[in-house]
Amino acid sequence: MKWFYPLLCIAALSSSILAASEADGLSLVASNDVVWKTLGTNENDSMPIGNGDLAVNVWTEQNGDVMLLLSKADSWTEMGKLVKLGRVRIKLAPSPFVASSRFTQILAMEKGAIEMKSDTGSVRVWADANYPVVRIEAHSEQPVSLEAALELWRTNSVPFSKSPQRGGMFEFGGHGVPMDFWADTVLTTANRVTWCHFNSNSIYPLVLKQEHLESLLTKHPDPLLHRCFGASIFGPGLMADGDHHLRSPQPRKDLRVDIVGLTQNSTESVESWRKEMETSIQRVGTTEFETARNLHEEWWATFWNRSWIQVSGSPDAVRVSQGYDIQRWMMACSSRGEQPTKFNGGLFTVGHDITGDQESNQADHDPDYRLWGNCYWNQNNRLIYWPLIVTGDSDLMKPWFQMYAGALALVKDRTRLYYQHDGAAFPETMYFWGLPNLGDFGWNNPSNQIQSPWIRHHLQGSLEVIAQALDVYEFTQDDSFAHQVLVPISEAVVTYYDQHWTRDAKGKIRMAPVQSLETYQETAVNPTPDIAGLKSVLPRLLALPGRLTIREQRDVWGRVLRDLPPIPMGKTAKGKVPPQGKGDENGDTIILPAEEYGKTCNVENPELYVAFPYHLYGVGKPDLELGRRTYAARLFRQDACWGQDGTQAATLGLTSEAQRIVRTEFTKYGEQRFSWFWKSSNDWIPDLDNGGSGMITLQQMLMQYDGKRILLLPAWPTNWTAEFKLHAPFQTTVQGHVEVGKISNLIVMPKTREKDVEIIERK
Repeated sequence: MKWFYPLLCIAALSSSILAASEADGLSLVASNDVVWKTLGTNENDSMPIGNGDLAVNVWTEQNGDVMLLLSKADSWTEMGKLVKLGRVRIKLAPSPFVASSRFTQILAMEKGAIEMKSDTGSVRVWADANYPVVRIEAHSEQPVSLEAALELWRTNSVPFSKSPQRGGMFEFGGHGVPMDFWADTVLTTANRVTWCHFNSNSIYPLVLKQEHLESLLTKHPDPLLHRCFGASIFGPGLMADGDHHLRSPQPRKDLRVDIVGLTQNSTESVESWRKEMETSIQRVGTTEFETARNLHEEWWATFWNRSWIQVSGSPDAVRVSQGYDIQRWMMACSSRGEQPTKFNGGLFTVGHDITGDQESNQADHDPDYRLWGNCYWNQNNRLIYWPLIVTGDSDLMKPWFQMYAGALALVKDRTRLYYQHDGAAFPETMYFWGLPNLGDFGWNNPSNQIQSPWIRHHLQGSLEVIAQALDVYEFTQDDSFAHQVLVPISEAVVTYYDQHWTRDAKGKIRMAPVQSLETYQETAVNPTPDIAGLKSVLPRLLALPGRLTIREQRDVWGRVLRDLPPIPMGKTAKGKVPPQGKGDENGDTIILPAEEYGKTCNVENPELYVAFPYHLYGVGKPDLELGRRTYAARLFRQDACWGQDGTQAATLGLTSEAQRIVRTEFTKYGEQRFSWFWKSSNDWIPDLDNGGSGMITLQQMLMQYDGKRILLLPAWPTNWTAEFKLHAPFQTTVQGHVEVGKISNLIVMPKTREKDVEIIERK
C-alpha cells in the first residue's frame, strides 16, 4: 500500500457522501453493554458506576445480597490518602435472585445504571448525574423485606506503624509517621445511617517541613486539615435499627434506598458537616424521583451523543469498540469531582477487610489500598485525559486542569525559594497540592533537589499539560478557560525554562542537569521531549488571540522559541538508537532521545515524543519518513499500559502496526470479572492508562488535526468498518461512516469547516 498526496478535500466529495448519517451514540453504546448471567462471589466480581464524583463498585454475593463499595473523588484522609467512603449491603428477604435460573445483571451504559433481574424481582442501581446521590430501586413480584447495612473497616484510630492502611503508600518510602490513621465516626440520626471521616490532623505540615518550605505554611492553607467526608443512607418508609442498619417495617413490593455523599474541604467540626449533610439531603429531595431519573437518563443520552467510534469487521474490532466505550464510561463515572481520577485504579479499586495489624499488600489488601500510592504521576495520568479532548468531554477534564491551576501559586513560590527565579515546573510525581512526592524528594534530604534519580529532573510533563490545554482551548474557544488555566500555567512554565537554564556560546538554551523522561537520567543534555514540547506549544501560544495575552508574555515566548536548540539527530547503530556518539557512519538518520545521554534506566522512547504527544512529525507533515525511521529504530516495544507505540504508530500513519497494537490495548483483560478493569501491568487495577492509550490510538487512526486542518483516515485499515462522530478544533464535529477505506454519510458541523477536512486515500 502507498500513500497518495495531495489529500482529498471534502469540497470535492459527492452529495451522497454528505447525506445524513443514521448513527447515534446512544444506540451504539447500548450494543456494548455488559451482561452477566450468574451471581457474583466477592468484590472481584464488581461493575463500576458513578456520576463523576460519587462512584460505586457494585456486585452480588451468592446469598443474593447487593454490595456497594462507595468512593468519592475528594475523600482524602489526614495522611493524604484517597480512601473509600464505606461499604453498604442491601439484603432482600426473600432474595429474588437466589435459586433463579433467569438471573441477569446488566451494565446499561446508555441509561447510566446497573440492572439486576430475575423472574421474580429486580434491583436497579444508579448514581444520579445531577445530584450527589446513589439510588437503589428494588421491585419484587411478592412483598419482601429490605435491610441496608453499613459496613466499615476504619473502626479504630490506629498508629501508622500498626495500620493496614500504611500498605501501598509509596510516598512515605517505608518511613514511619508520628500520626494515627483516624477512625470513621458513625452518627446517630433519625431513620438514617450517617457516617463521616474528619481530619483532625494532617500530613501537610510535615511534607512542607521535609521539603524546606515551612515558610509557606501560613500563605498556602492546609488542604487536608478539617476535611470531612462521608455519606448518609435513607429511604421512603425505612426505619433505623441502631446506627448501622435501616430496615423496612413491613414487606413491600417496591422499596428504595438513597445514599447521599458529601465532602467539606475545611469545616469546623463533625457537627458542622452533619448540618451541611441535612442541607444536601433536602436539596436532593427537591426533585421528584421519577423526574430525577428522567433527567439522569437525559444526561447520559446527551453524553453518549456527543461522540462515538463504533468499529466492526472482525471479532477483534467489536472488542475494540466495547473497550473504547467502557473506558470512556469509567472516566465519565469518576472525573467530574474536585480532584482528577488517578491512573492507578481511579475510584474503582476494591479489597476486603484485613484483620489485626497486617499491612495491606498486592495479594491481600483492604478496599483503600492502591499500588504506587496517592500522588499523581503525570507520565501516567495524562494518558487517561488526552482522549477526552476528541470525545468532546471537556467537562471531564476540568479536575485535571484545576489541579495544576490550583497548585500553581504554591509551585511558583517553591521555585522562588529553591532557585531564586520566577516560573514553575510541576514535579512528575506530586501531591494534588503541587509538591513532590515525599518518597521521591527524600526524607531528611538536606538539599532542595529531589533525591530519586527517576524523578529528579523530570520536568516535561508541565509542557504536556500546556499542550492539552491548548487543544481544549482550540476545540472549545473558551476564553475563560484560557484566562484561568491555559495562560497562567503556560506563562509560569515557559518562564521556568527561560530562567532556569544557561545559554551556550551560540545563545541557545542548554538544559542540564536534566533527564530525558525516566530512561536517560542525570547525564542527559537538551532532552528531545522538552525541546519538542517547547517547539510545539510556543508557536501555538504566540498564535493565541491578542485579547488573551499581553506583550510581555509574548516577548518571553518568542525569545525562548528563538533560543531553543535543534531537535537532536544522529545515525542508527545496527538499526537502533545508538549509545551516545556511537552511531554507524552509514546508518539511517533518526531523531535521538537527547543531545547527550547515557545508559538506559527505563523502557521509554523519548525520541518519539516528536510524534506523540507533540505532533511535530506525522501524516501530512514534512519529514514523515524521518519519524517512521525513528519509530523503527526505537529500543523498547511497549504496546500496553503507559506504552505509546500504538499512538505513535497511528500518528505516523503506520496502519497495520497501529491496528495490531490497538487490538492488544483493548483486549489486555484483567483477572477481575469486569475484564475492562484491564490487566494490572505497571500500575494497579483498574489500569486506566491501558484503556486511555487504547482510546488515543483508535482516535489517531481515524482522525488527526493540525491547526484548522482535519485529516481523516490517516491510519485506518481497509478491513475495519466504523461509525464515528468526533470533535475537532474550532467547535467542530465530524461524523460519518467508513467502509473499505472510503467515507460516506459525512457531516461536518459547522458547514463552513468542510473546506478544512482532508481525507487520506490508501491505494
